[in-house]
Amino acid sequence: MSERESMPYDVVIVGAGPAGLAAAIRLKQLAAEAGSEISVCILEKGSEVGAHILSGAVIDPRSLDELLPDWREQGCPLAQVPVNDNQHWLLSKTGKWDVPHFIVPKFMHNEGTYTGSLGNLCRWLAEQAEGLGVEIFPGFAAAEILYNEDGSVKGVATGDMGVARDGTRKPDYQPGLELHARYTFFGEGVRGHLSKQIERQFNLRDGVEPQIYGIGIKELWDIDPALHEPGRVIHTQGWPLNETKGSNGGGFLYHQANGQVALGFVTWLNYTNPYLSPFHEMQRWKTHPKIAEILKGAKRVSYGARAISDGGLQSIPKLTFPGGVLIGDSAGFLNVPRIKGTHTAMKSGMLAAEAAFTAVQADRSGDELTAYTEGFEASWMHKELSIVRNVVPLVKKFGDMVGSGLANVTMFLESWGVKMPFTLGHKPDHESLWRKDLVHPIDYPKPDGVLSFDRLSSVFLSNTNHEEDQPIHLTLKDPDIPVDYDLPMYDEPAQRYCPAGVYEIVGEAEGTPKFVINAQNCVHCKTCDIKDPTQNINWVVPEGGGGPNYPNM
Repeated sequence: MSERESMPYDVVIVGAGPAGLAAAIRLKQLAAEAGSEISVCILEKGSEVGAHILSGAVIDPRSLDELLPDWREQGCPLAQVPVNDNQHWLLSKTGKWDVPHFIVPKFMHNEGTYTGSLGNLCRWLAEQAEGLGVEIFPGFAAAEILYNEDGSVKGVATGDMGVARDGTRKPDYQPGLELHARYTFFGEGVRGHLSKQIERQFNLRDGVEPQIYGIGIKELWDIDPALHEPGRVIHTQGWPLNETKGSNGGGFLYHQANGQVALGFVTWLNYTNPYLSPFHEMQRWKTHPKIAEILKGAKRVSYGARAISDGGLQSIPKLTFPGGVLIGDSAGFLNVPRIKGTHTAMKSGMLAAEAAFTAVQADRSGDELTAYTEGFEASWMHKELSIVRNVVPLVKKFGDMVGSGLANVTMFLESWGVKMPFTLGHKPDHESLWRKDLVHPIDYPKPDGVLSFDRLSSVFLSNTNHEEDQPIHLTLKDPDIPVDYDLPMYDEPAQRYCPAGVYEIVGEAEGTPKFVINAQNCVHCKTCDIKDPTQNINWVVPEGGGGPNYPNM
């Protein structure tokens, strides 16, 4: 007999991000409109709602307007800073060129958008959801998918608490809790631990392009009030990634509330040089004269990182399976050229909620919510993602200058209703690395402690914490591969692609190299799970509540 207790709900949602919270609110709204009841709970692995949320962020409020039309009057923190100045810079090593607005489509101009903390927006959405009767359980990581006898999803179970690293039970051991549902929504974010399993179990990726990713590294800075311009938004392309063949990405700098700027750098994970370090590229980017100018006399106050789903429309898997759906970044609804995914994530949750509510009202359970897919295909979000579907492949194929030019032409034509007769594909990011003997190592400058910093001092600012005596959540399918294959072939790239210094090779000078995993440093970005060339690293959820604790990201 199982030790685990169980709790029944109509809908269980994994992840208190914008998609999961929007879904929960919409479910409760529909029930209130119908004069009925629906039981909804959300599991959140972070210590609180927003603890693991990280985004730039410039947010299109379209879905928020649909979901809660009076959000501006209700004290929503997003309303503080509307975007009023939108700039795009092409950087050389020391200079910049401003891209004129007229050469990019109007939907790229950021009119009507807001900049602020997505984590704080999620905290506010959680208050709205709880006010409607949604039960939210922070600090509980969904660790296992439960199935009915017919193979449909029955719900999820949270991870056991109080398990030692060697697998034995500590004195404070508590078994996980089973949450049973008519329908389970997986909104875990990018490269979700359970979403990966669901995709395999139900072959959800059959017939679609592989998902591809970027790694976004972000910092918050308190800057000189004389240099602060609330609502000013800057995006950059070019330097420093243009100095390394086979790499691409760009930076952002947003003037937000309270005298702060949010700045960061995204490196696409299809880069080819195993010596490239996304963290160090970001630190180098801040030394550009035009970025350094804004940070003069400023102080860094926070740091974080997360992966980004860049595949677009052609990489979205089948969204439904018996007993559940994928929503938000678990499916990959980011509009990459706009660098916006909050509005599409929220809309996906709302569409899934509408399908699930209809099913629950009809006393259905465990079937496929095909109305969700139909709703998506008929929605504005599908049209929006279709317009930009070829942008990333064109830039990857033809590079920053030519590729961006071609992508811009296709966006103009598509936005005018001229649909391109092709949809370009992708190659998985883990297949892109070249052997170390085919490339040159990259000599990154040492951090100066003013603009640039090391990884460990950066992780300190993320407030990352894991109970050290617990099973390592960064698991290896074969423990010999890092030293026996990755080291001679690629100089073990995990040492460089991880933005938190989790992976090290020690003892190499003595001729006895050993692969070390510092799991307590992990900021849950998922880059290792994505970029590892043999797909040997499998990220699984640690004990609930572990990981970063982002206060204002």
